[in-house]
Amino acid sequence: MNSILRKTAYQLHLWLGLTSGLIVVIMAVTGCILAFEKELKHAIHPEKYFVKTIKKEKLQFSDLKLKAEQALPDSLKVSRVEISSDPSRSYAFRSLKMDKEALTYWGSYIHYYRVYVDPYTGKVLEVENAKNDFFEIVMDLHRRLLLGEKIGKTITGYSTLILAIMLFSGLVIWFPRKMNKNALKGMFFIKTSAKWKRVNYDMHNVLGFYAVIPLCLISYAALIWNFEDVDQWVKKTLNGKTKTEQKAKSIIPSEESSDKKNILNMVGNRVEQSLADKKSALISFPKTEEGTYYAEVTYGNKQYQNEQFSFDQYSGKLLKHQSYKDKNIGYGTALRERNYDLHTGSIFGMTGRILYLFAGMIAASLPITGFIIYLNRKKKKPKKKKVKVLIPTN
Repeated sequence: MNSILRKTAYQLHLWLGLTSGLIVVIMAVTGCILAFEKELKHAIHPEKYFVKTIKKEKLQFSDLKLKAEQALPDSLKVSRVEISSDPSRSYAFRSLKMDKEALTYWGSYIHYYRVYVDPYTGKVLEVENAKNDFFEIVMDLHRRLLLGEKIGKTITGYSTLILAIMLFSGLVIWFPRKMNKNALKGMFFIKTSAKWKRVNYDMHNVLGFYAVIPLCLISYAALIWNFEDVDQWVKKTLNGKTKTEQKAKSIIPSEESSDKKNILNMVGNRVEQSLADKKSALISFPKTEEGTYYAEVTYGNKQYQNEQFSFDQYSGKLLKHQSYKDKNIGYGTALRERNYDLHTGSIFGMTGRILYLFAGMIAASLPITGFIIYLNRKKKKPKKKKVKVLIPTN
């Protein structure tokens, strides 16, 4: 391999690693904690996620929304609800308002509550101040380092870009100068019988190679979220001549509608019916006069496998329906829809999630093992050359 390329890759790898190592460790550790967030939450707090008695019929959707809002402090309104096709699950209503100009996690959330309601009785199982939720804090640490949208997101965004560069430069360094039997073995196996310095080097070199593909996918998905210009460029490039779908809008009537309760029940019933052979649904409530009831019904554990509905908030009429199976949405839009699943590994099923967990653990170890390698090389002293002393002979 070209020695100049190798030296350049080494310098990039070294100094970028020293610059962003701590942030990569934080993002990797928090990512590992969040890998099975839902499963952990359901196991730790089953009393709010599951109801005690399953009945034949659920209460009207509008009544459940009202119960949730009555349980909220300061007359707050709910903005979204999560519904499961599992009859034993509660409804999770959410009330959220953020300040994107804030510089800390605590300042970012003006308010953030979750209300868990039994859909059969209307009983409020718990009102949760989500700002204090452990997993929510870990999520913000993962995304923004608890430093708000402006500063924190910028730091994690560029740290992810640095990680991507380091992964490619690491591959260049990983490839041996000369290929032979010993070099080939060192590329794929850790020599556990060697001294600890060599074991540490192998852990960085070998484990880094095995984790490089999932880490590249994780980095790509994170870059799409952090850099809107990159997101738009990828989407437009892959979509080609495919027309961008316009966002649905409600038609504002000349007179104020008094049928809001029935319209909400109509939307709720339609979503419940579509859940029959699927897993879960999210319904977002209108935020503006032209806003719609937006529902996303997910087939299974892969978030991109969904159907999307937009309902007129004044009539309940279906304005737009889109399925992930539609072939006219464009390759760019289809790839963007898969971004979350690419980032979490769920696009490859449970096997992918487990592999991503191990990749995250390796990612957390790489800056540590890399820093140890740097310290060991720095401590090395150049060998003193033996000077031959010539003794003159008479």
